[in-house]
Amino acid sequence: MYKFISWNVNGLRAVCGKGFADIFTELDADFFCLQETKLQAGQIDLEFLGYKSYWNYADKKGYSGTAVYTKHEPLAVTYGLGIDQHDHEGRVITLEMEDFYLVCVYTPNSQDGLRRLDYRMEWEDDFRAYVSELAQKKGVIICGDLNVAHKDIDLTNPQTNHYNPGFTDEERGRFTSLLFGGFIDTFRFFYPDQKEIYSWWSYRSMARQRNVGWRIDYFLVSNRAAEKIKAAPIYADILGSDHCPVGLEIDL
Repeated sequence: MYKFISWNVNGLRAVCGKGFADIFTELDADFFCLQETKLQAGQIDLEFLGYKSYWNYADKKGYSGTAVYTKHEPLAVTYGLGIDQHDHEGRVITLEMEDFYLVCVYTPNSQDGLRRLDYRMEWEDDFRAYVSELAQKKGVIICGDLNVAHKDIDLTNPQTNHYNPGFTDEERGRFTSLLFGGFIDTFRFFYPDQKEIYSWWSYRSMARQRNVGWRIDYFLVSNRAAEKIKAAPIYADILGSDHCPVGLEIDL
């Protein structure tokens, strides 16, 4: 049995001042994946006994970035999608394990005014092709901040957010295509109709206290591993970021 955690920390140095090390230790995951680390190489020395860590940094300082801590030695580690236009923002780390691939991803936000939506669509198509190719070889686990609420039940106010970043028809359609291509939204696998469970809340208007949120952080598992999924928790009570951690327990 493997335990996975994924957390958009919205700045790793900031969350380290809010109990990150204790949270990390308490969750005791086999794989702990981070998004939006907002670091450059050498800016933090954060290691945990029994874990190796792998980092992908954005060229731009204080922006994006991903990391993976693992108790298990990977066969190989790759950074990015292997496509130059996508590989300067530190958004993807892939660990190849004996029986599966783990892909930690921080999907680009379409941004205010949807000014990056066209690029987001290119990213979505290329990312789907990347993970689909991996899935032809062995099982694939995708985790991270995918910056999309898939269905109306995945956010508090679907009507007023319909054309906002993260809830456009285009973004939701690409997520549907990813699932149809052979992946399972593990949270919905267990809780297909559960409402009011979110992973991100705005810092504005006391949104978290009122549970006005979005579910945009996911674990997706390729279909071949579906029967091995044991749990897909969302740790909404863990503070420190505007996102909370999400998890996966799977018997691979």
